[in-house]
Amino acid sequence: MPPDGFRDVLETKATGCFLMVRAVVPLMLEHGGGRLVTISMNEATMVRRGFVPYGPSGAAVEALSRVMAADLAGSAVTVNVLLPGGATDTGMTPDDTPADARERLLDPSIMGAPIVWLASPAAAGVHDERIVAAEFEQWLAARSGPCS
Repeated sequence: MPPDGFRDVLETKATGCFLMVRAVVPLMLEHGGGRLVTISMNEATMVRRGFVPYGPSGAAVEALSRVMAADLAGSAVTVNVLLPGGATDTGMTPDDTPADARERLLDPSIMGAPIVWLASPAAAGVHDERIVAAEFEQWLAARSGPCS
């Protein structure tokens, strides 16, 4: 990986996330609140062999999210992390990927329900959570269970 390629991916993922948050959080605070949801990956992908710079850039986004959550604790802006819960069919799968591996890929739409919920008023008070989309229904049921 040439240094410029590494910088480009880190710049797109981590710096892009920072710049977006920097632009919207003041407006959210001014207007009484808002929801930030960053997209992450499983930890094994962050440190997987051959995943430079993708893994480290994802780890940077997740760390940034945790710091933002700490910085915004007690405000009306919530910060949460959402990840698919497995390899996802992004259309960027190498041609030589075995058919059985392709069959196990998650459909990207798995992210839809949890991200809509996280952006909704129903998610008020949900802050600094790391939510796995493939386990969203179970996570949500556990939150609203008899002990809630």
